[in-house]
Amino acid sequence: MTESLQNTPNRIIIIGYMGAGKTTLGWALSKILNFKFYDLDWYIETRMHKTISQIFEERGEEGFRIIERNMLHEVAEFENVIIACGGGTPCFFDNMEYLNKQGETIYMNATADIICQHLNISRNVRPLLKDKTEYEVKVFVKKQIEERDIYYKQAKHIIKVHLMDNRKKINAMAKQLISIIEMSRKALPTIEKNNK
Repeated sequence: MTESLQNTPNRIIIIGYMGAGKTTLGWALSKILNFKFYDLDWYIETRMHKTISQIFEERGEEGFRIIERNMLHEVAEFENVIIACGGGTPCFFDNMEYLNKQGETIYMNATADIICQHLNISRNVRPLLKDKTEYEVKVFVKKQIEERDIYYKQAKHIIKVHLMDNRKKINAMAKQLISIIEMSRKALPTIEKNNK
């Protein structure tokens, strides 16, 4: 199913902590809007011919963040795309400012509990969570969300995330997000007119 939005931005950029559901929501949005979907981590892995874990091991976090920034600048130039960024992407360099200039940014605001539930559902091994117990993961996630919130909350839109454990919930969230973007795009000319 495809939907047409009035004044649809040609780039929708999803940010938030790992496990918030950025990739899941990104795929759903791309199908509804008929946009191409890019997961930044997958894009990096494809271009570098290495997994994110391998890049972390070989170059450390600092080296990875430089690669991530370069790849972000590539993918954020594409037209009619949904981009799911890595959890740390907005927190380094001028990435958040750049993302806001490139398109509609959406912060998927999920609690540590929701994120841990999503991570338990997911089969992906996350480099920053490697070798941590379930309790250590929850403490780590909560602390990092608090530290990163200042960057995440710079997004143009913030959407509260609930457990996305079935297709119906995912599609409902995607449609809710489209409505939010559409309403803000319709309001923009009025706001600009009133500010003159």
